[in-house]
Amino acid sequence: MNATPEQTDAAIAGENEAYIAGVAAQLNDFLAEKHQLLAEISPATLVLIDSIKTLVTGGKRMRALLCYWGWRGAGGAADSTSIIAAGAALELFQAAALIHDDIIDRSDTRRGGPSVHKQFSTLHADQGWALDAERFGHAAAILTGDLCLSLSEEMFARVDQGSNPRARAVFNLMRTEVMAGQYLDILEEVAGPSKPHNTAVARASAIIRFKSAKYSSEHPLVLGGALAGAQESLLAGYSAFALPLGEAFQLRDDVLGVFGDPVQTGKPAGDDLREGKRTVLVGLTIDAAAEAEKEFVDKNLGRQDLTDAEVARLCAIMVESGALASTEAMIADLSETAFAALDTLPIEDFVSVALSALGRGAVSRTS
Repeated sequence: MNATPEQTDAAIAGENEAYIAGVAAQLNDFLAEKHQLLAEISPATLVLIDSIKTLVTGGKRMRALLCYWGWRGAGGAADSTSIIAAGAALELFQAAALIHDDIIDRSDTRRGGPSVHKQFSTLHADQGWALDAERFGHAAAILTGDLCLSLSEEMFARVDQGSNPRARAVFNLMRTEVMAGQYLDILEEVAGPSKPHNTAVARASAIIRFKSAKYSSEHPLVLGGALAGAQESLLAGYSAFALPLGEAFQLRDDVLGVFGDPVQTGKPAGDDLREGKRTVLVGLTIDAAAEAEKEFVDKNLGRQDLTDAEVARLCAIMVESGALASTEAMIADLSETAFAALDTLPIEDFVSVALSALGRGAVSRTS
């Protein structure tokens, strides 16, 4: 007898819950090992591992779950220790990226609390240490992010990859592309205003793809499939679904970075505007706005001292120029492309339902 939709949803929720619990336990055990190691080096270094543990506790686990369902779609068993280790490695990689990203973006908040570099700056100030608290915070956070990146690699080395090198190639490519995408992002912030405005959207779209979309959805899903020994045709189908999904996910993130509710996003209103992010939303605004408004955006984007009134005007320009509506239309088009590709994948129905739920949650989220 076929399962009802309610039974399917319950089964998926049960697998999600069990997998997330497994990843959390793996992370706890692994970081406890590292805590002991750092304690032997010096108790003063324990703050490094504690910062990482705080960051990997909780969160949506979207990348890990995509990896899991990529694995399940390719025939992987639900209770595999390897796919749990792979999910833990992705969570550690995500944490490393967030630590460094917050330094790059000069963002003092993360998930409603202080970012890692801000935690270290506060520690410096509280202890009354010498020299500059902000510089110490940035330096300590860079080292924490580097440690987290190293731990991600160490965790992935624990994954049983059999004789198939495909998964290792995916993991390596993911890390390289993110770093390249991050550089393109910071380059755009400083060089973007001097480049032709009519190419701003294309440049921002490339940044989205390599900085976020590939590592947020495509690579985790493909990684799971590769670990289960999937054929290249299935991995290509995974990419056809997950890449446009990842791009829609990042466009949603960009909208929330300007228009999101701070209570839900955990970041101040208009934070992306003060950070100077030249997103697709900004590119569309510059393309469509009148000359005076365009100049206002170019002049004020990235100003740390933007007033609430100036943030409100920037937001109004984005709305009145049609840029916000155009971004929402792009999200809808990319989502349609992704879910159309999902419908063609040769996977069991319950895996397709699980991936659909993850995807729709990613592009319609409010935080």
